[in-house]
Amino acid sequence: MQISKSGKTLTILIFILIVFGLVMLSSAGVVEGQKRFGSASYYFTHQLLYGVLPGLALFFLFSKINYKFWKKIALPLLIVAVGLMVLVFVPGVGYGLRGANRWLNFGFFTFQPSELLKLTLIIYLAAWFSRRDRQIGGSPQSLVPFLLVLGFIGLLLISQPDMGTLILVTLIAISMYFFAGAKFTHFVVLFLIVGIMLGALSVVEPYRFDRLKAFLNPSSDQRDTSYHINQALMGIGSGGIFGLGFGQSRQKINNFLPEPVGDSIFAIVVEELGLVGGIFLLVLFLVLSLAMINIAKSAANQFGGILVLGIIVWICGQALINIFAISGLIPLTGLPLPFISFGSSSLVSILAGLGIVVNISKHSS
Repeated sequence: MQISKSGKTLTILIFILIVFGLVMLSSAGVVEGQKRFGSASYYFTHQLLYGVLPGLALFFLFSKINYKFWKKIALPLLIVAVGLMVLVFVPGVGYGLRGANRWLNFGFFTFQPSELLKLTLIIYLAAWFSRRDRQIGGSPQSLVPFLLVLGFIGLLLISQPDMGTLILVTLIAISMYFFAGAKFTHFVVLFLIVGIMLGALSVVEPYRFDRLKAFLNPSSDQRDTSYHINQALMGIGSGGIFGLGFGQSRQKINNFLPEPVGDSIFAIVVEELGLVGGIFLLVLFLVLSLAMINIAKSAANQFGGILVLGIIVWICGQALINIFAISGLIPLTGLPLPFISFGSSSLVSILAGLGIVVNISKHSS
């Protein structure tokens, strides 16, 4: 079965993003890698060996597996992902960093189960919403099971704590609920519930409230609560139109910018490659989303279409949240930039999901 034109475009874009990400990570991680691990190439090598290579292996494998298979095992997959989420709280297995328990330590590598959760939740919701007996646009009672699933997952995420992933997972779930044909009145209820809960969670924890205050007034407390966003904005601003040049970021060289290989890497991209580099990356994500929208539109059934749309919200939604946050347009979330930020769990999960999308493109109507 032949891959569609949109599937070929998607595959090309994936490889461009992978190469772009490795190149920028090799630059952004030089100082941090030398400082923490004694190797300027540590982050590049780790991402290549534990992110790109296994991710591409799953991408090609999943592109060969008929996507309808995932519908049959959607519930077991979600249960496994949730079980791994619970394991992060088990001493000796769960791995914590800076007060957050988000990783599993398997000795020779660590794994972040919330990245797997994003993919399995999308598969589960696509399978659930595409069932013939599932009346999404029916009575308000049809909203209750959806809220129970989302609420339990949200409880696990907030316990880690991982507010950024909670926001993204909520966005994915609500978007897929919309794609499945839910009533507008259900959305009013959902947004009220989610808005109230996220608002409350943002003020009960001091560090979250500090992020909100830094967003509302970046000029206040620039040495503490507003330090991160101000350094990011300085890096973006100093890049100008064409940037300072590859490898010439002052923020990274002088250790001014926190998390230069993580959620702050977009600031390094713009500082070194300028506005041109930032726009180039945004265009890549835009074209990526358009290619997947075409695949979703031509999907042979509702399950395939909703699944692809969920993956679009996951990857491109996360990219926009990261870019908006580090540019001062929304509060900082801590979400990594897909393909670009350091994080093997994220890259492997994303490439696995995109492998499924490519297979859906082979079965287009």
